[in-house]
Amino acid sequence: MQSNTSFRVLGIETSCDETGVAIFDSREGLLAHALYSQVQLHAEYGGVVPELASRDHVRILLPLVGQVLAAAGMTRSDLDGIAYTAGPGLIGALLVGAAVGRSLAWALEVPALAVHHMEGHLLAPLLEKVPPAFPFLALLVSGGHTQLIDVEAIGRYRILGESLDDAAGEAFDKVAKMLGLGYPGGPAVAALAAGGRAGRFRFPRPMTDRPGLDFSFSGLKTHVLQVL
Repeated sequence: MQSNTSFRVLGIETSCDETGVAIFDSREGLLAHALYSQVQLHAEYGGVVPELASRDHVRILLPLVGQVLAAAGMTRSDLDGIAYTAGPGLIGALLVGAAVGRSLAWALEVPALAVHHMEGHLLAPLLEKVPPAFPFLALLVSGGHTQLIDVEAIGRYRILGESLDDAAGEAFDKVAKMLGLGYPGGPAVAALAAGGRAGRFRFPRPMTDRPGLDFSFSGLKTHVLQVL
């Protein structure tokens, strides 16, 4: 174990269709990272196939760990801890990351930390050169979640509002499927919108006339279907 002034952690992310590995030093910051995408694997199916995602994580995770260690000029014995995504996400994909993370930690006799996926998103800004001070407001927008959260401190969060139906990213993907844009659909929809004519279509603005800070995107998705 290294001194408290320099604690090096290997991070593993396998919640969906990307395999992410990084090494973070408590004193020096990010030392190395690598990200492998399964987009091409799932493209022909029009979305993520959980079983294929799990198998690809099994195939690529350990080589990616080795690649990141080499990039940081380290060996496994230099690690002081392992952190891995514990959820939410695809259960099979999560199990791959958890199995590798916990096994490495056991073999190296270092701590293993299960990290909540959304908490990781919430606290990512703390890695910036000029991190936000507590408390701060965070907007999480992804394929599975849309939440407005009051971040009071690490481990102290209050949900101020969230989607009552589809997440924003999910709505993008479903609209892309309606338009036959393939997978991943979100970037394709964004690209089309950037080249579109403002005001050509009028869409409803859900929840603006209701109290609270919740979101709703299913009505927008339905409106797109009606226009088509």
